[in-house]
Amino acid sequence: MVLGLTGGIATGKSAVSDLFKEYGVPIIDADLVSRKVVEPGTKGLKAIQSTFGWQMIQPDGTLDRHALGTLVFSQPKALAQLNEIMGPLIKTAVVRKLQGYRRRKVPLVVYDAPTLFEAHGASGVNEIMVVTIPAQLQLKRLMARDQLTKKDALARINAQLPLAEKANRADVVIDNSHAVDKTKAQVVRWLNEAGFGSLIKEKTKRVEN
Repeated sequence: MVLGLTGGIATGKSAVSDLFKEYGVPIIDADLVSRKVVEPGTKGLKAIQSTFGWQMIQPDGTLDRHALGTLVFSQPKALAQLNEIMGPLIKTAVVRKLQGYRRRKVPLVVYDAPTLFEAHGASGVNEIMVVTIPAQLQLKRLMARDQLTKKDALARINAQLPLAEKANRADVVIDNSHAVDKTKAQVVRWLNEAGFGSLIKEKTKRVEN
């Protein structure tokens, strides 16, 4: 099974991803993949430079992620252009990784993708898990995490599909607004209900040994 894990920015999706890692579940991190496909010399970086200009490239030849983020989160057209560039590149890389896990007969893989819906990646997974928190808490966490003004934080939140809409389209919703043990309990419940209780038993054995 491929579980698509997503949520809004600063909702704590990475913390949920880490919980799956505790149970030995392989994670395909879309953020890491997206960084790989825009490394110096790649088609992705060349396409970004061609579309948005040399000012998006740092003196050492790497992508200026801050400059690019400032641009695309303030201009919807630019964000759409970036998604057109990145979407196919990320999809190709992810499919290749999934094929490797299938060959090794890995029972469960988590595809951790913050823009799973926006990048039209939902069709490539078997189930979708969305991590949610209340809107005000999301805003507060994002401002603190990225040192953003309220205006800039709202711009980044509003650039994504509304969190409520993501939750409505999910197969399972994880409430991450409380203590981590409550979030963990929800993940454990899903693993049991989805038929992966053996992963919990295997972790218990590792801890005991």
